[in-house]
Amino acid sequence: MKIGHLIDNESVRSSGGEYFDRKSPVSGKVVTSAPTGKSADVDRAVKAASEAFTAWSAMGPSLRRKILNDCADALEDRTKDFIDLGKEETGGTAPWFGFNVMLATGMLREAAAMTTQIKGEIIPANKPGTLSMGYRQPVGVLVGMAPWNAPIILGVRCFAMPLACGNTVVMKASEKCPGLHRLIGDCMVEGGLPKGVLNIVTHSAEDAPEVVNALIDHPLTRRINFTGSTRVGQIIAERAAKHLKPCLLELGGKAPCIVLEDADLEAAVKGAAFGAFMNQGQICMSTEKIIVVDEVADEFSRAFAAKADSLKTGKPTEEVHLASVVDRDTIDHVANLIEDSVSKGAIVLSGGAPKKGTIMPATIVADVTPEMKIYSAESFGPVTTIIRARDEDHAVEIANDTEYGLSSAVFTQNIQRGLEVAKRLQTGIAHVNGPTVGDEAQMPFGGTKSSGYGRFGGSAAIDEFTELRWITIEDPDQHYPI
Repeated sequence: MKIGHLIDNESVRSSGGEYFDRKSPVSGKVVTSAPTGKSADVDRAVKAASEAFTAWSAMGPSLRRKILNDCADALEDRTKDFIDLGKEETGGTAPWFGFNVMLATGMLREAAAMTTQIKGEIIPANKPGTLSMGYRQPVGVLVGMAPWNAPIILGVRCFAMPLACGNTVVMKASEKCPGLHRLIGDCMVEGGLPKGVLNIVTHSAEDAPEVVNALIDHPLTRRINFTGSTRVGQIIAERAAKHLKPCLLELGGKAPCIVLEDADLEAAVKGAAFGAFMNQGQICMSTEKIIVVDEVADEFSRAFAAKADSLKTGKPTEEVHLASVVDRDTIDHVANLIEDSVSKGAIVLSGGAPKKGTIMPATIVADVTPEMKIYSAESFGPVTTIIRARDEDHAVEIANDTEYGLSSAVFTQNIQRGLEVAKRLQTGIAHVNGPTVGDEAQMPFGGTKSSGYGRFGGSAAIDEFTELRWITIEDPDQHYPI
């Protein structure tokens, strides 16, 4: 399948006329040929968005709401297309891509509902005869950079609320799923989004730095939101800071799940398995540190290993729980972490890295200690760890012993205790008796520490994607001291 950039609602070739291929991680066959974007393509897309901004930002909220809802309908209607293409481009399961479309559709509908919730305030002024207002208005052309791991969810998330707030967007597609991200654009066009309001640029891995830099440096772009690795997020934040452009960054994670001695162990096993192995562990919120109090560690480990062994693994075309990871590099990375851990005394309770291919079973590494690389490194694959804790305080200490701070969980049958533990966890998200993996369109989604800053979702996102200004209406006959 050959695609183009989406600029002004038209499919266009790159400025150099070149293409790159995205191959299936399972079969190795070419799935998508996409334009090799360059700075000239970025310039064209940004200028299209800038030209569209005037009309889109002035559009009444009810009409913007209708258009976004129509786009949600169009996205939902293409569910099968997303599933079929997703299995080929990134190797995930059909249910995963179906869920992606469902949540992405919800994000568009939530954004549509927020168009009438962009509110300011009247602020009492000391000056007689003055009306003083805190006024929110659209910013201008925003940049959205979306990853491959939850391609439809995170692709839509990078532009849904910005558009609802009256901005226009240039979206940088991931080189690992250019077809999926471009298909999102098709749905927006089908839903009636005006020309230039959303533009999508694709690029090869080699050209990513040029495209990213061009988006950040362009004089017409105002803010950046990026979801991806902490390493790249740091580069983006540093470059944006030179231009004093605000960023919203949702980055890596090492989500801990604490299992206390009074936990419902069956519930904890189910929650930990879902959190660790959904989408082959390729989720920023994936449960990578299961911290179990000594008193129940043996019992939990046995039940958790049995659960992992019951999860079916196979090709994306089959009915399985775990399918392919996005590329062989993921397996090699995970294998290195496992090998290092075992050499330092850890035990593999279930699974293991395959010698060939990109399909790996659910894997558990137990008795993990701080000197092992897997204790602190983000694995981003179908592997999780079990770490023993002496008690609640020790468990919280281990959970917070990480540079990351996105999501977390604690299992206990004492709800008050669970709430107090959740408050102590240094993460943007904490769940009591639920998995670390979870997202809803209306929630303030984001992390702390090296997991980034800023919040997607609901009213919190309005702050990220609007400019708050102080505007006054004053008495023209007021007294001046000079």
